[in-house]
Amino acid sequence: MSKGGKTNLRVGIYLRLSNEDKDKVSKDDDSESIKNQRNMLNQYINKHPEFILVQEYCDEDLSGAGTYRPEFARLISDCENRKLDVVLCKSQSRFSRDMEIIEKYINNKFKEWNIRFIGLADNADTEILGNKKSRQINGLVNEWYLEDVSNNIRSAFKSKMKQGEFISPFAPFGYAISSRNNNKLVIDPVASEIVKSIYNLYLVGLGFTAIAKYLNTKKIPSPSLYKYQKKIKLNIISNRSREEIKWSMNAVKKILTNEVYLGHLIQGKRTTISYKNHKIVNKSPNEWIRVENTHAAIIDEETFNKVKTAILKRSRPLKKTGAVHIFSGKVFCQECGQYMRKKNSTSHEYLVCSSNKDGYSNCINKSAIRYDILEELILDSINKKIKKYYDLHLLVKESLQQQKNKFAKKINLLIKQKNDIKKQVIKTKNYLKSLYEDKVNGVINVEQFKELITTYNSEDEKFKNELKSIAKKINYYKLKEAANKNRKELFAKYRQLKKLNKVIIDEFIDKIYIGKIDNELNTRDIEIKWNFT
Repeated sequence: MSKGGKTNLRVGIYLRLSNEDKDKVSKDDDSESIKNQRNMLNQYINKHPEFILVQEYCDEDLSGAGTYRPEFARLISDCENRKLDVVLCKSQSRFSRDMEIIEKYINNKFKEWNIRFIGLADNADTEILGNKKSRQINGLVNEWYLEDVSNNIRSAFKSKMKQGEFISPFAPFGYAISSRNNNKLVIDPVASEIVKSIYNLYLVGLGFTAIAKYLNTKKIPSPSLYKYQKKIKLNIISNRSREEIKWSMNAVKKILTNEVYLGHLIQGKRTTISYKNHKIVNKSPNEWIRVENTHAAIIDEETFNKVKTAILKRSRPLKKTGAVHIFSGKVFCQECGQYMRKKNSTSHEYLVCSSNKDGYSNCINKSAIRYDILEELILDSINKKIKKYYDLHLLVKESLQQQKNKFAKKINLLIKQKNDIKKQVIKTKNYLKSLYEDKVNGVINVEQFKELITTYNSEDEKFKNELKSIAKKINYYKLKEAANKNRKELFAKYRQLKKLNKVIIDEFIDKIYIGKIDNELNTRDIEIKWNFT
C-alpha cells in the first residue's frame, strides 16, 4: 500500500553491516551481506511500481548503536530536507538498534516529515495502523541485544586481561605484537634500545624535555613515526604530517613511568561510559588489572626503581640545558628543613635555603654554600666510604655472612611463630563452631555462650595483634638483609671516584643537610644521610 494512494514515491534504501566482512576481495568491494540487502530491497521496489529508487545509503563495519555513521547522517539530513518519501531497510535493526533513535526518528520525526519507514524482515511499517507497538517491542529487543553483546565483550576482555593477555591492537613503544600470538608482546630489538637509552639519559641528569630534545636532534623517530615507518596503522588525528610528529616531554615521561618495560601488564585503566556513550573515562587504580611477568622485560627492576625515586625527588631542570644538577632533590637546610635551591653569580654557582627567597628571610641559615666546594666535600666523603669498605672488606666478610645467617634465622623463626599462631586461629574457629552447636543443642545456656564468646573474641584479637607484630618484624629483618646486600653490590662497583654524577649521588646518598655558619669558627655543619647503614 502506498502513502494515501500516491505514486512516484521517492525511496531511499539504507544498508548497514556491523561486523567486519571477510568476504571482500578488496577494501572497495561490497560485502556479500550488503549485496544481499541491496538485492532484497531492489526486488521489493520492482514489485511496487509506485516506488522510485532515488538514493542509496550504505554504512559498512559500523555499529547500529548511536548515530556516528556518515551515511546514516546523510539519510537523516535528506529526510529532514524532504528529499525522500520512503525509507526502506532490510529490518528496523539495520536502521538502528538504539531505542532512543527508533523513537526519535521512526516514531516521531519521520511522522513529522511525512516519511514512511519500512523494514521488510520484521514487518515494520509506519503506514500500518497498530504497527507501532510491535516496532517498539522490536526496538527493545534490539537494545537488549546490544547491551548483552556489550557486556559479553567486556567480560571477555576482562577475562583476557586477568590471564595476562595483551588486548590492545597497538604494542607499546619498545615492543611488537607476536606474529604467533596476537595477545603476546615480544621485544622490538631496535625500539627497545631507544627505551634503554631514555632511562640512562634520565639517570645521568637529563629531564623529560632535555631527553626529548636530544632524541629529536639525533633524528630518532618518535613512537608514532616509528610505527608508521613499520607500516603499522594508527588512529592518530593531527594537522601535522607523521614525519613532523616529534618526541615530546609527555612521550618521554610515559616511557619512564610505564611498568610494561618491567615485563608486567597493567590494563583496564580506562573504559567507556556505556555501549551507547563512547566517552572514555579513567578508572580508579584499584580497578586496574595488573599481571606480572607476562613478557620479557626491557628495563631491570633496579633501574626502574632508581628512575621512579629520581622522578619523585627531582626538581626543575636548568632552563639552558634541560639537565638537572647532580644534587637535585638531595640538599636541605638543617635549620628549617626546606630544600636548598641553586643560584648563579658571575663567578660561581651556589646553593641557598629556599626559605630566603624574593626578599623573605624566614630562616636563620642565610649564607649560601658554593656548589663546587660541596661537590668536593661529597666526593671526598664517598671515596672515604669506599676506601673504608675495601680496607675492612676481608675483616668483615665473615661478619657479613654471620649477619646474613643471623637475619635468615630470625626470619625463619618468625615465620614458624606465624604459622603456629595461624594453626591456633583455626583451632579457635572450630571451637567457636562447636560452641554454637552446643548452644543450639542445649548443652550450654545463653549466658554461658556469651561468656565463652567474649573469651574467644579476646583471644582472637590477641592473635591478630601478634600476627601484625610478627609481620612488622619479618619486614624489618628483610629490609636489613636487603640493605646489606645492596651495600655490598654498590661498593663492588667502585674503587676510586674522580668525578661525581647524578647516578652516583642517587646510589650513595639519601639526603644532605647544610647547617648555618658559626660566625666565631667560620664553619658549618654538613650532615650526610647515606642510603645504607
